[in-house]
Amino acid sequence: MHELMNTAREALHLLVSLDPALWEIIGVSFRVSLTAILVALLPSLLIALLLARVAFPGRWFAISLVNTFMAVPTVVVGLVLFMLLSRSGPLGELRLLFTQRAMILGQILLAMPVLTAMLHSTLQSIDQRAWETARQLGAGWWQSLWVLIREARFGVIAAVLAAFGRIIAEVGSAVMIGGNIEHFTRTITTAIALETLKGEFAQGLALGLVLLLLALVLNVLLGVMRGRGHQTVSV
Repeated sequence: MHELMNTAREALHLLVSLDPALWEIIGVSFRVSLTAILVALLPSLLIALLLARVAFPGRWFAISLVNTFMAVPTVVVGLVLFMLLSRSGPLGELRLLFTQRAMILGQILLAMPVLTAMLHSTLQSIDQRAWETARQLGAGWWQSLWVLIREARFGVIAAVLAAFGRIIAEVGSAVMIGGNIEHFTRTITTAIALETLKGEFAQGLALGLVLLLLALVLNVLLGVMRGRGHQTVSV
């Protein structure tokens, strides 16, 4: 118990003292995950709109496929990308393996199913007349899409928050295609795994506290967004 308390004090000291090595890891994690979310958002939104508003053969299968991809383990995504990006793989010449760009690619693949599924559900709940009215008033395709996004803004924000929480806390893909390289591809989760194996629990616990705080903030924001979304619907 005494050792645990000492480790907790060391962890808090690392956070409060703005330890450069610790905050560098946090910075890499947020940079990679925020970039992945920004890149994944637009294609996910377009796919969700297609699934929600356009009737085509096999739509139910496409929706089932998106929901299935939500459950794919992160290590499987990492394995597939590793095989594609390794020197012997078809994309080996790009030399992306063990880079932040590879990690961003992996997190895009993890974020898109979550974004698409949640955005699809949100867009389905919007009155079809919003799109039709915008088109009848002369709005272009992109302007009409913006009208839908404004109507579904709370659901869109909730989807982004949920997807961000999914990718910033993943470890399987980050280790396999990022390599956990110090000062370059070491993220919060990969650093926790490494420091635990080394017996250096203070930094791992400090990073774990960051993830816990992030999870709390995201869940509070999700609750607020859902509450506002319900209020908007009731009004």
